[in-house]
Amino acid sequence: MAQSVWGYDSDNGPERWHENYPLAKGDKQSPIEINSKDVQHDSSLSSWHASYDPGAAKTILNNGRTCRVVFDDTFDRSVLRGGPLTGAYRLRQLHLHWGSSDLHGSEHVIDGVKYAAELHMVHWNPKHGNFAGALKQPDGVAVVGVFLKVGKTPKPEMKRILEEIDNIKTKGKEAPFLHFDPSILFPKSRDYWTYHGSFTTPPCEECITWILLREPIEVSSDQMAKLRSLSKNDENEPLSPLVDNWRPPQPLKGRIVRASFK
Repeated sequence: MAQSVWGYDSDNGPERWHENYPLAKGDKQSPIEINSKDVQHDSSLSSWHASYDPGAAKTILNNGRTCRVVFDDTFDRSVLRGGPLTGAYRLRQLHLHWGSSDLHGSEHVIDGVKYAAELHMVHWNPKHGNFAGALKQPDGVAVVGVFLKVGKTPKPEMKRILEEIDNIKTKGKEAPFLHFDPSILFPKSRDYWTYHGSFTTPPCEECITWILLREPIEVSSDQMAKLRSLSKNDENEPLSPLVDNWRPPQPLKGRIVRASFK
């Protein structure tokens, strides 16, 4: 397995990542399965707040592994604070993980329940100088995870992202994505679980404070199908749908998951 070609197929998928990225077998890996009975309610956990500047949105791209929206993070213009965090973390990008059907696709699993997709909003701690520096620190990165569940009504929140899908159909395609406020993607409830974990993609650095929102947002089956119309191949290669880009749950290894709610 060559260094650059990790993916989600049987020959280069999550079961084999550790061959090139030994951290993938570390003690603080993500995602995990959360079992309500093992979660500790922590009354000291405060609420979290995001103040996002819609002008920070820059581009949307298909990198062959996910659909990603990139934000300007050169200064504190879109930040996340509160909750389990100390200080303000800058929004850098958001991306999604999804399945080949509506029945699975999320990375985290809650009491055995899998959602159709999971949205990750990736923030980093500017006290570490730059993003690369933050990756080396246990408090370097904060990710807000939002579950997407399939319901009857298409969600206007996801509309903006999905409208751009046709412009980034194939791997390597990028399109301008301006004036977007990602806070519309948050559910109404601010309840969350939090634990210390890792990126769910190689090299799987263990630098993440996860803020996993309890309440999912709803999307329609058609909206999910739109996401699955992306290709993981270049435009001169045969169309190969980009689906099942999720990593299965990893061992908890003694970590405690805390909840902001009872």
